[in-house]
Amino acid sequence: MPHEESTAAPRLLAVVNTAGRGLGRFEPWLAASGITTHIVDGANGLPRTLDGYHGLILLGGGFMPTDDELAGWLPDERRLAEEAIATGIPTLGICLGAQIIAHVAGGTVEADSGTPERGSTQLTQTDAGARDALFADVPSSFTAIENHRDAITALPPGAELLASSADCVNQAFRLGDHIWGVQFHPEVGADVTARWSVEDAAADGFDHATLVRTANANEDESARVCRLLADRFAARIHRTTTH
Repeated sequence: MPHEESTAAPRLLAVVNTAGRGLGRFEPWLAASGITTHIVDGANGLPRTLDGYHGLILLGGGFMPTDDELAGWLPDERRLAEEAIATGIPTLGICLGAQIIAHVAGGTVEADSGTPERGSTQLTQTDAGARDALFADVPSSFTAIENHRDAITALPPGAELLASSADCVNQAFRLGDHIWGVQFHPEVGADVTARWSVEDAAADGFDHATLVRTANANEDESARVCRLLADRFAARIHRTTTH
């Protein structure tokens, strides 16, 4: 069971929603913190329960939390999110993953909502973020990679807002003491922007070369912040397995 004390490394389930993508730099960072990761592509089927896992990460994808016809595994992923919320398993939702958590917990997610965000984006911590177990040591203003056009427009009841950006209020939130959602991508670095489509960036009003240049300029400090979030999340998992 997830909460039994064990001398073995805690096991984390990471759900991939876009083929070919994974945990990125989070995988070695979590490993360095003593976490064993099991990465599963949702398209290949998800575990029925979180039994045997001590943590959960839900990754991003280019669809809405209820686009079951596009991604047939989404009902199972929503069920895993509900289980994690109910059972106290530390969970981090990233981009679509955060939107799935918000949806199942009673928040609102809207497609093509507001202004699309691409590349290195300035984020501002809230007062609640300054007291949060993951965000407390993060600078009050920091940057991270964004790549979304859908957004959480209303947080779930009881959730605390931890960070915002100029174009997207709900950038990070916590539900209870063990569930986090972030709209940004702490698991990827500036190098991802070079692989983005020049045409797609232009269609959303962005100059691709500027996206790459800005992300590279901010990378060192951004990586330090994102590594801190990974380390704090790993520490939260360890606390769960020893109580």
